[in-house]
Amino acid sequence: MQNDLISYDEYIEQGSMGRHETFTPRYGWLKKGYDAVKEDSAIFKASDAIERLGVGKNMVRSIRFWCTAFHIIEPSPEGSGLMVTTKLGDKLLDDKGWDPYLEDIASIWLLHWQLFVPRLEAVNWSFLFNRSNLWSFDTRQLAKILNTVAQKYPRFASISEKSFEKDASCLIRMYTEKASRKESEIDCPFTQLGLMRQAEEKNELSFNGTEKATLPPLIFAAASFSYLCSYVPSKQRTISIQRLAYDYNSPGVAFKVSESAVGSYLYAAVECLDQVSLKDNMGVYQLHLNENPERFYWQSLEKYYEEKMKIK
Repeated sequence: MQNDLISYDEYIEQGSMGRHETFTPRYGWLKKGYDAVKEDSAIFKASDAIERLGVGKNMVRSIRFWCTAFHIIEPSPEGSGLMVTTKLGDKLLDDKGWDPYLEDIASIWLLHWQLFVPRLEAVNWSFLFNRSNLWSFDTRQLAKILNTVAQKYPRFASISEKSFEKDASCLIRMYTEKASRKESEIDCPFTQLGLMRQAEEKNELSFNGTEKATLPPLIFAAASFSYLCSYVPSKQRTISIQRLAYDYNSPGVAFKVSESAVGSYLYAAVECLDQVSLKDNMGVYQLHLNENPERFYWQSLEKYYEEKMKIK
């Protein structure tokens, strides 16, 4: 998981946008896409993909996009449009996996985090969560923000305003429970995260920056270890709470929580983990790891789901 470090801007330049075909991810789509790839790595280029997946042509493309964006599947090393399942996909969505039908909201939080893990298949999600400083916004204002931020990057600077409007609409429909959206898309599981809510201004929305009661500490910790894997030098074993709260594509930014909430999640999580600690270094609170963060990423997820299964 941990690679040679590149800059945030390079991650953006290597990313993609606008391949969701205007559809938000729906209940059942990720399991459907995962199972299909598990059975046939060429499913998404098969002439009968529509019949086999039981959805329309545009939905086939959207399922592929979302499964890839959430790092449930990825391009096969063999190339030629083939796809393979990932370790996360297998752990989470296999029939004997942690949560194959995504019944636990913790799994939805985990998948939301994956949108901020390179390779960034949904660059506008990073743009919005990191760069939107508006107190409230509507679809038009949000599209303008996305378009403005994209101008910095040659790869995205020439994309049409219409494309940004589609992504803005998709973002709002994906995360806002009461937003105006197509009747067929009311079953998007990500609305339950409560990341966006109605603002005081009529027909406008705002981010919900409060601590998220449904976000388990171990899932937040896993996102923090994942962040270290992607966004800090490979030998680094220490990171400040402040960075985890405010840096580009950090867990604090992705989950829209404050620095104090970041500390609270991690204090609760480290009680369950070995060789991980929080230390006060001259007033600066830091997360310390004794080993590679990838190990703790998987340990956090396994511990969370094992405990959840015991409760069942």
